[in-house]
Amino acid sequence: MKTNRKNIFLAIGVLVLGIFLGWLFFGGNETAGDEHDHSAVSEAEIWTCSMHPQIRQPEPGQCPICGMDLIPLSEDEGGLDADMFRMSEDAMKLANISTMTVGGGQIGKELRLNGKVVVDERNDYTQTVHIPGRIEKLMVNFTGEKVNRGQGLATIYSPQLVTAQAELLQAQEIKESQPELFAAAKQKLRNWKISDAQIDRMLAEGEPIQRFSIRADVSGVVTELMAEPGDHLEQGMPIYQIANLDQLWIQFDLYESDLNWVEEGSTVEYTVKSIPGKTFEGKISFVDPLLNDNTRVATARIEVSNKDGKLKPGMFVSGVVENQLGSTGEDRIVIPESAVLWTGERSVVYVKTEMDKGAGFEMREVNLGPALADSYIIESGLKPGEEIVVNGTFTVDAAVQLAGKPSMMNPNIGNEGLEVSEEEKSVLQLLFSNYLELKDALVNDDFQKAKSEGKELQQAIDQVQVAALSDEVKAVLKINIPKLQSVTDRLVNAASIDAARKEFISLSNTMIDLARSTKPIDGMYIQHCPMANNNRGADWLSLSSEVRNPYYGESMLTCGEVTAEIR
Repeated sequence: MKTNRKNIFLAIGVLVLGIFLGWLFFGGNETAGDEHDHSAVSEAEIWTCSMHPQIRQPEPGQCPICGMDLIPLSEDEGGLDADMFRMSEDAMKLANISTMTVGGGQIGKELRLNGKVVVDERNDYTQTVHIPGRIEKLMVNFTGEKVNRGQGLATIYSPQLVTAQAELLQAQEIKESQPELFAAAKQKLRNWKISDAQIDRMLAEGEPIQRFSIRADVSGVVTELMAEPGDHLEQGMPIYQIANLDQLWIQFDLYESDLNWVEEGSTVEYTVKSIPGKTFEGKISFVDPLLNDNTRVATARIEVSNKDGKLKPGMFVSGVVENQLGSTGEDRIVIPESAVLWTGERSVVYVKTEMDKGAGFEMREVNLGPALADSYIIESGLKPGEEIVVNGTFTVDAAVQLAGKPSMMNPNIGNEGLEVSEEEKSVLQLLFSNYLELKDALVNDDFQKAKSEGKELQQAIDQVQVAALSDEVKAVLKINIPKLQSVTDRLVNAASIDAARKEFISLSNTMIDLARSTKPIDGMYIQHCPMANNNRGADWLSLSSEVRNPYYGESMLTCGEVTAEIR
């Protein structure tokens, strides 16, 4: 029994000694390490809003925009830029997102044209009658018949010509005494294109010729009959349309967007549908300087020889014009059409940045140059070597929108870091000065003063000189100025102060967005009244931290609180 007790006491003593030695050698350092690690985590911790990820603060609190409690930022996104969206490699594979590195290279445009064969206008002739009279007979009575120069086309009976011949016969009898009269009578017949041979025959027979032949002035093919037997025609009226088809034109349609790619001298490879398996080549000899008002197209033509008669007017032709623009160099970048998203006036792409876990994507506005077959030349916005999304661009944009980052439809989100010069701030300060005057008028329940200040704000909005601003500030104003114009117009035309205060809610929201982006005045406060807007809450801007409520005026002058400060 005593032996057992000794063993127990011995075991307890060894255990206590072991604990003491362990604490002595390892305990102090471990505690110091724990304290150090906790301190490091605390210092690196960043808090954000789940609804507004652009909000980042070093300590917990409430979101200055929506009032929600801030949450700690995940470790993966702690070092991520506010405007950038991160996507894991697995997510990129599932979304079928692919990218490419942009750079210079050979670029060209293949322009496809449609056209048809037409008659060369220079070889299209209208055959007219040279003497007035009645058509007795047509020797050529269908289109497509070939005629030669001098060939008889029709016979005509002309009472005027019979009378003129009778005058010539009478003048012949007195030509010895009055040779001038005889010469004038002969010239009258010549003016009607009566040949000297016909005149001599008439004089020899001593009788007027009743019917004269109309002869072809040119050789070619009859393309149109313009008279019938029995028709009474005046001098100069048409009887046939004759075209020489040995030389033809091929006219291609050029839309407005194609005009810069085609010029005189451009080489066209074309095919004719009725001559399969054969490709022809020609040079454009003329580009129409005018657009057709109805079709909004111009024409470009090439001249072709048609001695063999294989081409017929009206045949359809397809052509291709190759434009090689040479090397893009370092300043000209070509990207696929699938990489570009359009939002009316803006064109954007998503630029990829490699990260430790996955990739970061940031929206970038680009300026598009000429369109190629399935790509675009980038004038500005990208640099060689940058990597952009070329497949799955809409998927990335949708994910970015859900994350509350700047996206195609909401480019103004996250512009708190926008760099604005002092000159640009001075341009914007007039807007905020008028806005604050309007706010004070509502605080003082002065409806007429509020409308007057609203008109002043309207004028200030219209006078903003966008041309003097940077591209970044222009982009922000292009989004906000139309909103301001619309809401101030409604506010100025409000029928009561309650209606004006209702419009002031939208006006304040837009001005707050503009203030966050540009920070034109240092030390502005965003204030919030939870009871305004039918208990949904409403915000406004103020230069003082003291709350003076514009939505209720004297009735609830101090209702509200400061939710954020813009510096």
